[in-house]
This record gives sequence, structure tokens and C-alpha cells, in this order.
Amino acid sequence: MQTGQIDLIAFGPEHLDAAVGLSRQAGWPHRPEDWQMALALSEGVVAVEGDRIVGTVLVTSYKEDCATINMVIVDEAMRGRGLGRELMDAALRIAGSRPLRLVATAEGLPLYEKLGFRETGRVLQHQGVVGKMAAPAGVEPANTSDFAAIAELDHGAFGGDRGKLIAYIATIGEFAVIRREGQVCGFAALRPFGRGEVIGPVIAANLDDAKALTAYFIARRPGQFLRVDTTAVTGLAPWLAERKLAHVGGGIAMMKPVSQPAAGFFATTYALANQALG
Repeated sequence: MQTGQIDLIAFGPEHLDAAVGLSRQAGWPHRPEDWQMALALSEGVVAVEGDRIVGTVLVTSYKEDCATINMVIVDEAMRGRGLGRELMDAALRIAGSRPLRLVATAEGLPLYEKLGFRETGRVLQHQGVVGKMAAPAGVEPANTSDFAAIAELDHGAFGGDRGKLIAYIATIGEFAVIRREGQVCGFAALRPFGRGEVIGPVIAANLDDAKALTAYFIARRPGQFLRVDTTAVTGLAPWLAERKLAHVGGGIAMMKPVSQPAAGFFATTYALANQALG
């Protein structure tokens, strides 16, 4: 097939409809609203051939702490031409000197390894229509005065300032917290995503608290489609499967350079649209 010149230009709101089309082509569940959220928190580029968008990439920066590379998509008709590498090179320029994270598919793994990314774990995607369950004790809705503590806990667990993400989720979803001695010591978020809603991030001091925070939202959504992204090391996956949230896939968590997460916290991988979890 004869093709023309491909240009990389800044990703703007006018490109969202085409981006949704590319993610649907890839079999990802992202709605226009999910792309809008990703773009609102990120900057990136699109690859343009003539009047067609044939590739996307977004970089979500958490101040100077780190950045994640998301939504790396190449039109299926354009694959094998090095466009994925060009998109990644553009993402690296946007990210600058920040440590980088991404979640890779098996197909994308060789490219990311060539670019210096190294595997740090496996992301497990669980989803399904949940049944009825009792609301857990000790979990309550967050209030506006809790968000400073939520952001601080999240920063400690994630290793980057996700204050903008927390604030955005607060406008479209809801938060729940665990308090001890009057202090917030764990939280979970729920927001619309894809076929239903996603629970995450979940930040807790131990597995029992993580289960309670997740159960709080499951109990509020009987008969609804929910998704939770976690990692194997948290130990949450078997419990999720018992609650009709089946393991349906996931991806390979990677970092460049590799750094260790903060100790003392349980953290799920949040589902801010990324290329391996569509």
C-alpha cells in the first residue's frame, strides 16, 4: 500500500474523535470522556498522514517526580514502519529528564526494552458484574478536608505528585477513606471508565485495609460492571476473583530508570488510560 508523509504534531482536543477511533480499533474500552481525562492531565503528539490520525502517545507528568507514557497506539495499517519508535521518541522528548513508567503489552516489550525500560512487575486487570456484598466497617466517604491527606498518602505510595489526578477524579467520581485516631490512613477512588466504573487508585497500609476500601465500592454497586487493576505482589487478585471480578489480562509494568517504590504502603496500579490496559 502506498503511503504518504507522516507528521507528528501536538495532541489537541480536535484529535480526540480520531483517537477514540484508534483505541476502538485496538479493542480498548476507552470512551470519549476517558480520552478527555487523559488529555487534560497530559501532553502528547499524534501522527498524521494526510488528513488521517494514524498514531497517538500521551505523557502524564507528575511535576518533576516522574512521568508515565500512555495511549501508545499505531493504526493497524501503519504497523511495521517504525512509527511506534517515532512516537516513543517524541514522548521521551516531552518527558525530559523525569524517571519514566509505562505498562507494556507483550508486543511492545521489545521496543521498550531497547529504549532502556526494565520490567518491575505485572499488572493484573480484574473486571466483571459484581454481586451483592455487605458494606465493610470502618470505611466512610471522603470529605473535602480529606484531600490534602489523600494526596500526601498517594505521593508516598506512588512516588510522584498526582495531585492533579486526584483533583480530576474528585470532579467525576468519589473517594472513600479509612481513619484511625482521626487521621486518614488509606483511601480508594471510584470513577466512570469504559464499560462501567473503575476502582482505583487504592492506597492502604495493609491488605485487609485494601480489601475493605475496595469492598466499600463493590457493596455500593451490586449488579454493576466494575474494574480493578492491581499487581501480583499485593495479594489482592484472589480476593477480587472471589467477588466475580475475573482476571482478564493485564500488562508488564516498566520503569526507566528502575527505582524502588516507597515502603510501607499497599498500592494498586491506577487505571488512568494506558496502552496495556485497554
